[in-house]
Amino acid sequence: MRTELRIVAAVGTLPVIHASGGLAARRTGPHTVHLIGTAATPLGGDEIDVSVLVGPGARLALRSVAATIALPGAATRMSIARWRFEVADGGELEVETEPTIVAGGADHRAVTTVLLAAGARLRLRERVQVGRADEERGTWRGDLIADLADLPLLRHRLELGARTATDDALAAPRALDSELVYPDDRPVETFGLTAARLPLAAGGSLFTAVGPRLSATVSPRTPSGTAVSVPVGGQPTG
Repeated sequence: MRTELRIVAAVGTLPVIHASGGLAARRTGPHTVHLIGTAATPLGGDEIDVSVLVGPGARLALRSVAATIALPGAATRMSIARWRFEVADGGELEVETEPTIVAGGADHRAVTTVLLAAGARLRLRERVQVGRADEERGTWRGDLIADLADLPLLRHRLELGARTATDDALAAPRALDSELVYPDDRPVETFGLTAARLPLAAGGSLFTAVGPRLSATVSPRTPSGTAVSVPVGGQPTG
């Protein structure tokens, strides 16, 4: 199945949504859109393309109503989701969807591209769990590519699960909690051996935490792991 979803937010109007395939979206507030699954996707062989455009001075909070479960298909294990976020000058985008769960035997790839104007604001959180209860053999790979105007902001890739570089006898994390924030001037901060917030050379920060289960990872909001509600236009506290 091929799924395409496009969301455009502009000042003075409700977000505009165009959707086809296994994913839809609903406006749940003046500046809030929730993603809704309309079919079992992604299955092996499925492709999902999501494009979000936030215009000058506009605001958007993107959420989802449930976790995404990646399943193996009859002919292939691999599925792919491509996310593209573009935020214009003065625009604000906050993305915090429910986790992606990669079932045993599935191989899911996520490619996220972020294009920010110099005066844009972004908080992009991603959570992944490889394996449901008693499952270990799923695989996930995520690419995060972010540019600030004409400058590269971030090039980041992480793999989790069976047969990946992180799957060894010493440590085999199956969960990821990450957050890209721009602008952000907080200094380097580490949380034990498995989580850190790192400032980016062009501005902003990337928080990354890994662990055996999402419930065991550190929240990007506070060292204690307590979640903090952040309204659109606000900044996380740490």
